[in-house]
Amino acid sequence: MASGAIQSCCVQGFKHEGEPAGRIQPGFVETKYGSVEAYISTPSKVSATKKGILFIPDVIGHTSNNAQLLADQFADNGYLTVIPDLFYVDAIEMNTFAGIDLAKWKQGGYSAKGIAHDPETVDPIIKATLQKMKKDFDLKSVAAVGYCFGAKYVVRFLNSEGFDAGYVAHPSFVDDEELAAVTRPLSIAASQIDSIFTTEKRHQSEEILVNTDIPWEINLYGGVSHGFAVRGDLKDPKFKYAIEAAFAQALQWFRFHLK
Repeated sequence: MASGAIQSCCVQGFKHEGEPAGRIQPGFVETKYGSVEAYISTPSKVSATKKGILFIPDVIGHTSNNAQLLADQFADNGYLTVIPDLFYVDAIEMNTFAGIDLAKWKQGGYSAKGIAHDPETVDPIIKATLQKMKKDFDLKSVAAVGYCFGAKYVVRFLNSEGFDAGYVAHPSFVDDEELAAVTRPLSIAASQIDSIFTTEKRHQSEEILVNTDIPWEINLYGGVSHGFAVRGDLKDPKFKYAIEAAFAQALQWFRFHLK
């Protein structure tokens, strides 16, 4: 695997302060499993909405204050940004991991509907959200950002039928075959302290990407741990720097690759 399975570090973090500026839209898309709501953050300039970002969150989900504030930052830079509910109201609240078996959660063991959180259930949400973003908002290009859990689905849809460019931070459980199949530009923000996207798996990913015919990059942030880009401690100078630099990395990537 290019990165390992989700662990307790995937739900640990620091809540970022601020009031999200976007809105929750119920019933944004429908799948065979039910209605899916989404958080939508819209740029202030109408002309800027020709480019969009599908924000694929970690296991904390679309209602996370941290994720919504990040989405607002992307919108402030001109990208209409949508975070769909990947989990049918079964996201894990940050720092409430005690007693939660993440493998059981991924298999739908805590879901009221018994819905697993895997490609069979997540892929249709991504497809439907991407189609609706292009149709309803008249977007000419759509990039994707994925944090931890969400990174897998950026990679899975980084092709001619999916996203125009992708950015992921501290990815989890991405398969080698998925990474090798990407055909669109990919940027990766990696943390030095990471038991999931380890040094070995990062080097393995580099070897895979070298053999693809796409633009790619992997930036390593020293002294920070898994989850830093969305759940890092902004009061810690090294985390604050890494959070801001990783966000700037995504913006620079999209400015260059979304024409």
